[in-house]
Amino acid sequence: GDTDGRVPVTSTRYSLNKMQLKEKAAWRAWFHNHQVAGWTVEYEGLTFATLRGAGHQAPVYVPQQALSLLTHFLSASTLPSSRF
Repeated sequence: GDTDGRVPVTSTRYSLNKMQLKEKAAWRAWFHNHQVAGWTVEYEGLTFATLRGAGHQAPVYVPQQALSLLTHFLSASTLPSSRF
């Protein structure tokens, strides 16, 4: 989650930038049920996504959004970038 104190988003983004991966899709919001569920950026071979308002154990904080993220991951589909 984006409020995770153990694995902070800022540190992860810093590490990803240091890896110099080629970016396929810029940092953007992703949506679940017409609400911002988090943010994501896509690189070649890797997608980084956050869950808005969630801590280290994300499903406890935002279960529906966490399930949506997992479902998209398992089906290898892109996270929705529109409310509608």
